[in-house]
Amino acid sequence: MARTFYVPRFRLVLFCIGTAGTLTAFYPDKLSFRKAFARINNEVSAHSRAYETLADASQRVGHRLTGSPNGAHAETYAFNLLSSYGYKDVRFEPFEVEAWMRDTVTLAIVPHKSDNFRDVPVVALAHSPVEAHVNGEIVDVGNGLEGDFAAFKDKLKGKVALVNIGLAAPTKGARNLHRSEKTALAIQYGAKGVIMVNLVPGNVLLTGTASVTGKLIPIPSVCISLESGQALRAWMQDEHEKLYAQINMTNTSRKIKARNVVATLKGSQFPDEKIIVGGHLDSWDLATGAIDNGIGSFAVMDIARTFKALKLKPKRTIEFVLFMGEEQGLLGSKAMVDKLRKAGELDKVRYMVNLDMTNDPSGLNAFGRSDMVPFLNMVGETMKEVEPAFANQMENQAGLHSDHQPFMLEGVPVAGMNGHLAREVLDCYHANCDRMNLVDAGQLKNTVRYSTMLLYALADADAIPTQRQTDNQTRDYLTAQGLRTPLQIANEWRWKE
Repeated sequence: MARTFYVPRFRLVLFCIGTAGTLTAFYPDKLSFRKAFARINNEVSAHSRAYETLADASQRVGHRLTGSPNGAHAETYAFNLLSSYGYKDVRFEPFEVEAWMRDTVTLAIVPHKSDNFRDVPVVALAHSPVEAHVNGEIVDVGNGLEGDFAAFKDKLKGKVALVNIGLAAPTKGARNLHRSEKTALAIQYGAKGVIMVNLVPGNVLLTGTASVTGKLIPIPSVCISLESGQALRAWMQDEHEKLYAQINMTNTSRKIKARNVVATLKGSQFPDEKIIVGGHLDSWDLATGAIDNGIGSFAVMDIARTFKALKLKPKRTIEFVLFMGEEQGLLGSKAMVDKLRKAGELDKVRYMVNLDMTNDPSGLNAFGRSDMVPFLNMVGETMKEVEPAFANQMENQAGLHSDHQPFMLEGVPVAGMNGHLAREVLDCYHANCDRMNLVDAGQLKNTVRYSTMLLYALADADAIPTQRQTDNQTRDYLTAQGLRTPLQIANEWRWKE
């Protein structure tokens, strides 16, 4: 299949290779990239501090919940670490948020007209009400996709929806919804409460937001383990009477100020154009958030260290950003995008690279920007020349629910790294086992070195093959990427029919 390459005007060189006369495009940037990538590879391999600093922060700070004293401590830790790497332009960008914190929660299951109560271990999902006392019949909605809820549309009002967090025995082509989107559907169909079933074995309880807006929801949403869910469903099949759930909870919610942390490396040729590389610093409070998102945020800071250590001076400005409030609704990234929009500076953001649980990358993701695939493939090929272990497996699919989303919804180009995490690590997602023992030092180092190479390429390229999309182009792009429905459920689809 023919491949189209982007090359800056007047700088295309074609080589005739082989008897068939195959033409191969040559990127003038490639030679300079290879030289810089080799230096980056050597520096990170020998001197990366990502693992060391994440381990230190896990001990000194603990969890990094937005709005908590731990969260504020994490913000200061990041500020001081970036300053210690030689950055003079390090700043806090404060924003006000509604900070939710858990207090008490209980779940009891009881048959109709019975006192045979069974208490079930449970955790509250974030943004559940400050106080809730709910008693309702349980309706099993299975995977909780749109079609599942629609099938029970006349049976859910005033009931408690039982829903899988993931997809159990998924049908081919089915795309899961975020837990907040499933909760939004339950609210839409009149449920008075939601019980989410985690699908990870080992009695693992998962937390996370149940709100698509980052604000309080009107009904309680809780999570139970796979084993509790299996026992509950078996009981529902065996019991001739209907089963009822009693959910009692108290939480706190108050206005607080959190702070994104931003370090700036000024561009040498196009200082008004910026590349933003970010990762959320905040975590949930059940553990220390080593994987979500310690490996991402501390990779960002080690990337910043690498640029300073090598005295790299790319053409475009780079902003290294540690976002707060991601777990509670992308609050920090939304605040940053809102600030850029009001200042009329979104056009200056040429690219956004987000590292959220990124680990041991094997390729790049163009996020549905097909005009960037040739350029990014060239970057990946150059990485592979420098480090043959890099597989350069290209993807081109956009997604939601991390700090790239507010930028993407404004038409800003987004790129990411394709990596992997072991099953036992993924099983601790948003759970009380997300701790430092899950982090692989070598894989974290790979994240730093490959992400630094990608960032350098975007910041130092003579030209970037894509631009910020217009409003209508953004609409069409999101539709083509299959993101219209989840954005509509989340009330973030701003376009009229």
